[in-house]
Amino acid sequence: MATDSIFATSVFFTLAIGGNDLGAFHTCSGLGAEVEMETYAEGGNNGFAWQLPGRITWTNITLSRPVTKDTAKIAKWLDEILTRVEPKDGEIVALRPDLGRIVGWQVLGIVPVRWQGPSFDPASSQPAVETLEIAHEGLRPS
Repeated sequence: MATDSIFATSVFFTLAIGGNDLGAFHTCSGLGAEVEMETYAEGGNNGFAWQLPGRITWTNITLSRPVTKDTAKIAKWLDEILTRVEPKDGEIVALRPDLGRIVGWQVLGIVPVRWQGPSFDPASSQPAVETLEIAHEGLRPS
């Protein structure tokens, strides 16, 4: 059997937007799209209705990670775009535990939606986590 798994098991996702490497994330959710279907009932045919594809909507992507030195990269990127938010293309890459590439997606027209900074609680042994949510105009394999 080949060394490549039939399924993808990853530990990290890297994110780069507009040439800015924002580092590695531990979770990535929301990679998806939905095609809106329009129903058209043709006159004289009561037993059938056409299902026609309409617009494609792309779900927001959410990435999270424990606070690391890469946290400053997001703060710097957000500071750069606060005065003028301009959609930029980027890339998300899923990596194996040995940091080998599994698969990547080119993400078109990225705009930040939300950044949630860490909550620091000295009574908790949980790591401080940050979350970044981005909207986009589409995905392509990279």
